[in-house]
Amino acid sequence: MMDRQEYPRPQLVRKEWQNLNGVWDFAFDDRNEGTKQKWFLTDSTAFDKEINVPFAYQTERSGIADPTFHDLVWYKREFTVPDHWKNKRVILHFGAVDYRAWVYINERFVGFHEGGNTNFSFDITEQLTEGTQTVVVKVEDPSTDETIPRGKQYWIEESDGIWYTRTTGIWQTVWLEAIHPLHISKLRFTPDVDRGEIGVEFELEGDLTDAEVQFDIRFKGEGIVKDTVVVHERYNRRSFNLYNKKIFRTGFHHDGWNWTPENPNLFDVNITVMEKGKVMDKIDSYFGMRKIHTENGMVYLNNRPYYQKLVLDQGYWPEGLLTAPSDGDLKKDIELSKQLGFNGCRKHQKVEDPRFLYWADQLGYLVWGECAASPSFSENAAARLTKEWIEIIERDYNHPSVVAWVPLNESWGIPNVRDNRQQQHHSLAMYHLIHSLDQTRLVISNDGWELTKTDICAVHNYNHGNKNETVKYEKYKEDLGTLEGILASKPARRSIYANGFEHEGVPILLTEFGGIGFKVGDDSGWGYTSVTNTEDFIEDYRRIMEAVYSSKALFGFCYTQLTDVEQEINGLLTYDRKPKCELQKIKEINDMWHPGVI
Repeated sequence: MMDRQEYPRPQLVRKEWQNLNGVWDFAFDDRNEGTKQKWFLTDSTAFDKEINVPFAYQTERSGIADPTFHDLVWYKREFTVPDHWKNKRVILHFGAVDYRAWVYINERFVGFHEGGNTNFSFDITEQLTEGTQTVVVKVEDPSTDETIPRGKQYWIEESDGIWYTRTTGIWQTVWLEAIHPLHISKLRFTPDVDRGEIGVEFELEGDLTDAEVQFDIRFKGEGIVKDTVVVHERYNRRSFNLYNKKIFRTGFHHDGWNWTPENPNLFDVNITVMEKGKVMDKIDSYFGMRKIHTENGMVYLNNRPYYQKLVLDQGYWPEGLLTAPSDGDLKKDIELSKQLGFNGCRKHQKVEDPRFLYWADQLGYLVWGECAASPSFSENAAARLTKEWIEIIERDYNHPSVVAWVPLNESWGIPNVRDNRQQQHHSLAMYHLIHSLDQTRLVISNDGWELTKTDICAVHNYNHGNKNETVKYEKYKEDLGTLEGILASKPARRSIYANGFEHEGVPILLTEFGGIGFKVGDDSGWGYTSVTNTEDFIEDYRRIMEAVYSSKALFGFCYTQLTDVEQEINGLLTYDRKPKCELQKIKEINDMWHPGVI
């Protein structure tokens, strides 16, 4: 049975598509001879293995389960194109391939992509022939290069500490799409909660003569907008009023028609491109009316203070590593988090599958989007991270669940940012770049410490100590208790702000803490502190959360972490998503009273 059959791009759905997941031919190229020997030829005999795409060869789910270094790998499979696609353009899509990919169709090179976190595609129409087609993908993933965005993928073979098994090659869905030469090539929704309007930007490809674009916007089945735009240029922008002077649609009395974790209201959109009365392109999409900003030391969601209760989510699975075994597994993680009393997550050192963001939109779940970091700094590393972030925002802009971007974490990739002006400029550049591409979200410059310019002062502090370390715990409460205490603290012996920068009144959130180690079953590993039974686990969680909720300066948190991962056993759930205690017990603690404003 083929895995991961769901539509892979939920924000822009077309009916004519074909999933290419499943069994592919596969080969390691440890001697780097594949290109010279032309393994991209259809009759190549080099492919001596099979792999279950989209799972990396390191995973059990792939059918190979080899965690050792293989920096060059090749994929091959055959496919056929439906007859009724004959007069359309055929696009080959890759959800993500780590790290560099060269793609061939029927022995002809069609394109190259660098970057392991985001999607890319190629128009392969001109390379298609009659009958069966062959796609070959060469992948390079330099296992020990510390200047590429690696995240938690360890550059040493054996997992250790906070570093895990690598993901090489195809790790998200591969698929085909058929489109008419006249089609929408870009679609962006920008909600304006203050005006009650949705801004729609769209770009068209093809001959625009006689082109019209029809919009049909609905809310819970009720028609709200139906409009036709006569198109004269490739780029177009329109705004549609949704609240229409109706107070209960606004957030004045309650959430109204706005999107929140408690009421994840979404508008369905059907967009049709017409030419002389004939349908050329048809898209199903959706959006949410959501505003995020900061004011007076607090985060505001739709113009009201909103206390974020986040959980650190690394997005790893025992069978698939970075690739969820099923779409239901992505949904399940959100459902479990909400049952634990969290209203969102910080997706840590990973650009998650768009299907996760779809479920976050649908279920009501805040997401802080992050990208894998490089361990070391160089000019190449800075350029690579910049490129990935441009593609991340292009892909995920329309998801209302995403409320913040985290381009840097704990000075990874900028180890000398405390006093190194070049690395400080990189932090500032990422902050301003992201704001130049997306004005609708918050940006955290360096989550954890040594912050530069930032929209949130995001602090990491694991110094709560074990239950019997009362002096350490009292110091922890003191450090978190007041604005002055937080800013003067040095968790991990690092200053909260880099030299030359200071707190400018932005909200302060404790965005990593906790990490209670609790061994369940045969698991072994480590946590920041440890307990040996369920009762102590719940009691220790309460003890830590009481310190957080007693603070007069914190306006939200992100607890470490949702699940165990490999040798880390500091999750609220085991690696295979089994609760370590009753979910309701954690929810009751998370639901304890705390100041709603500061």
